[in-house]
Amino acid sequence: MTRKKAGAASINDVANYFLSRVDVQTGSVMTHLKLQKLCYYAQAWNLAFDGEPLFKGKFQAWAHGPVCPSLWKKYSGYSYHEIPASESFDNSKFTKDQLETLDAVWENYGQYDGRYLEELTHQELPWINARNGLADGEQCTRIIDENEMKQYYTSLLEEHGQKQ
Repeated sequence: MTRKKAGAASINDVANYFLSRVDVQTGSVMTHLKLQKLCYYAQAWNLAFDGEPLFKGKFQAWAHGPVCPSLWKKYSGYSYHEIPASESFDNSKFTKDQLETLDAVWENYGQYDGRYLEELTHQELPWINARNGLADGEQCTRIIDENEMKQYYTSLLEEHGQKQ
């Protein structure tokens, strides 16, 4: 049996995971802003847990937090409106460890709205450092460095005694 290579999934696969978790009956809602932040946290925490990116694709330090331009293009038409739940999630594109990371991100961040997640990213060093010298609201396409993401989120794990 061939071991699935980490990073074989795309950001769209990750987005489909989160969209498949939406349950409108319980009041769960997914906006473009929230989806961007969840995908960012999935990438960040996978870097911390496994030392590798979950998918290819870079995040830019936009005024409203981290944004992956390809995901933005796909979902920008929804603006601040609800994105419908997806039933097309294919978990075979992920390793067991990657699915555990996605589950952890959903469990820890999925209950929050996009605005809250935006504010959370604005308090974290990878986004802050990428926007160094820019005014609030100023347009920015600077890439958030993956090595800095890995170091920052790994340090959070270590602070909580979860990684050695």
